[in-house]
Amino acid sequence: MKIRDNFLLREVAGNRIVVPVGEAADRFHGMLKLNETGAYLWHLLESPTDEAALMAAMLRDYDIDQETAQRDLQTFLNTLRKAGLLEEE
Repeated sequence: MKIRDNFLLREVAGNRIVVPVGEAADRFHGMLKLNETGAYLWHLLESPTDEAALMAAMLRDYDIDQETAQRDLQTFLNTLRKAGLLEEE
């Protein structure tokens, strides 16, 4: 899985905002605001990866238990899926 082309993460006034560019701007009418962890995962999703690798990265780089990491990761991925931002094979 990876982030679809034509979506960029930008920092605007201290906020991390996902914005559509090019053709994506015709389909996606809104913004997505990410917290620090969301931005971290977004950067990992800029290259093809899978849930296991995302989970391992969260457990390695954050002081978080596996249950919380799994729940938070699923919530984040579901948000991206609902918004149509995630490309999955």
